[in-house]
Amino acid sequence: MLLNIQNLHVTYRTPGQKPVEAVRGVSFSVDAGESFGIVGESGCGKSSLAKTVIGLQAPSAGALLFEGQDIGRMNPDAFKHYRRTVQMVFQDAVGSLNPRMTVRKTLEEVLRVHSMVPAAKITGRISELLNHVGLTETVLDAYPREISGGQCQRVSFARCLALEPQLIIADEPVSALDVSVQARILNLVRTLQKELNLAIILISHDLAVVRNICDRVAVMHAGVFVESGPAAEVLDAPQHAYTRDLLYAVPDIGRVLKQKGQAQRPALSLTSSP
Repeated sequence: MLLNIQNLHVTYRTPGQKPVEAVRGVSFSVDAGESFGIVGESGCGKSSLAKTVIGLQAPSAGALLFEGQDIGRMNPDAFKHYRRTVQMVFQDAVGSLNPRMTVRKTLEEVLRVHSMVPAAKITGRISELLNHVGLTETVLDAYPREISGGQCQRVSFARCLALEPQLIIADEPVSALDVSVQARILNLVRTLQKELNLAIILISHDLAVVRNICDRVAVMHAGVFVESGPAAEVLDAPQHAYTRDLLYAVPDIGRVLKQKGQAQRPALSLTSSP
């Protein structure tokens, strides 16, 4: 088992205010090469959970085990290795990149700081990373503001891959992109997972995206998992009322037209015409 989360709690405390329990007793596991989806409405605790797994937020209680080792008890060297092995792709692709650095400098910095390859091989490694995410070298000297949102998201994936991770957490990676670009990014995620045997935690409010990518899914509401299981089972035959509400909230033109037609259809008269 790659990642094992046990009874995780995340509580935000502000002096003079009531504590906010963002995550309450969540447990789940992710195996190597597996894709695990977490869905729920805004404010349900998805991003707080992601930040805790990545190490940006300390848990209030519970355990996070990576390859059997408790993250909270890792020594500095082990935790540094963990932070390199588990990477995150953020929702705001453009904002997550340094606006003062070109694509080339962004990727060079990661490779140099973490000594991933000898200095003489950095240029070649950058070319490999661009190829992995479907970008050409024409973007290398561009700043984030000079390329599209989809290209920035691909650069974000390349930056993660530079560290040769075992797990990538993707927090709403396509929600800010056009539909046509979303499809290309999702295809990229599937391709990278197969080629590199990556584990993926996909956080989204888009059920279609989760169905497309994930092996298993958990539905989160008010800081807890209300339902989890194989993606097809949960999304095709939901057992919890909240999951059914989420599915019903997804725009369905066929359903809308059917309801509209029923509403406008004149009532049948059972009496004979005079």
